[in-house]
Amino acid sequence: MRIGIPKEVVADERRVAATPETAKKLIAMGHSVLVERGAGDGAFIRDEEYKAAGAEIASDSAELYKKAEIVLKVRAPEHKEIAHMKQGAIVVGLLSPANKPGIEEMNKKGLTCFALESLPRITRAQTMDVLSSQANVAGYKAVLMAADTYSRHFPMLMTAAGTIRPAKVLILGAGVAGLMAIATAKRLGAVVEAFDVRPAVKEQVQSLGAKFVEVPLSEGEQAETAGGYAREMSEDYKKRQAELIQKHAAGADIIITTAMIPGKPAPRLISEETVKVMKPGTVIVDLAVEAGGNCALSELGKTVVKHGVTFVGIANLPSLVAADSSALYARNVFNFLDLLLKNEEKKPNINREDEIIAGTLLCMGGEMLK
Repeated sequence: MRIGIPKEVVADERRVAATPETAKKLIAMGHSVLVERGAGDGAFIRDEEYKAAGAEIASDSAELYKKAEIVLKVRAPEHKEIAHMKQGAIVVGLLSPANKPGIEEMNKKGLTCFALESLPRITRAQTMDVLSSQANVAGYKAVLMAADTYSRHFPMLMTAAGTIRPAKVLILGAGVAGLMAIATAKRLGAVVEAFDVRPAVKEQVQSLGAKFVEVPLSEGEQAETAGGYAREMSEDYKKRQAELIQKHAAGADIIITTAMIPGKPAPRLISEETVKVMKPGTVIVDLAVEAGGNCALSELGKTVVKHGVTFVGIANLPSLVAADSSALYARNVFNFLDLLLKNEEKKPNINREDEIIAGTLLCMGGEMLK
């Protein structure tokens, strides 16, 4: 199979879907790899490194899409990319299943599309879990951005002139990004609290040295889906949640919000009323800003100050650490391809009985499957 690696066209997307390391592995499996010129520039990977790994370099995306039977992407392809793709080609990447018009356009082109963000949460899929690998980077980077924006010290500072207390950090959402944010904030010397609707994560939060903040569940309330994700809660729970978060937000110096519900807008955790009771100089980094934001006053792609609180709404933090993010993402993608292509014919084995294949497959042969 000829596998194509295009340069990402989404603004500020610096990651690339394959590295020389994974390209070399794909070639060793008996496939050929075609990389668009400059595809790795944002991740500081030179064309010469891909060549040294055995890949060919395409002069532009049109040439690549004309030849590629499998296309590896970071972000969902745009209209101009889809138009150049071969009918029947396979596309693998973060394809935004909620964007139905985009999926329908790929389906009309006859593409077979796999959305890696839809991987089931099972042990066998862990090495392919792009959401976790990229969330790790985002949680780390969010704390560094907060520390850079915050106008005071993170750790306790004891000097002859007196003691400066450590920063108080509140993490909302204790998934992969939240847990990495906790670990990073603790390493920087902050006092950390973390909130999550799922009682099951309490032990993980505490193991990292943070205090777990929770809203007790009423009888019969379920906070977690069968797949391990947070579920949307009742209005009564949301009211109790808002009161608790406001109480803890009022005493925080930095808040990192990471709460997401797959396939739905991000839950609104911090209202304008809550912001008004927070201390001047507080910093909020909203990792859910692309999905509507956990904070009512966050603005996508901007850092703004409102009511004395600084909101960092910069999206796609993994792209700011593109070299390492790409290395992790590319390994996840390779592991998925290893499953898809692992057969004697070295051709895609789209076994819809396999829960990984079935869970990620969006469309095939002109049929919409999600």
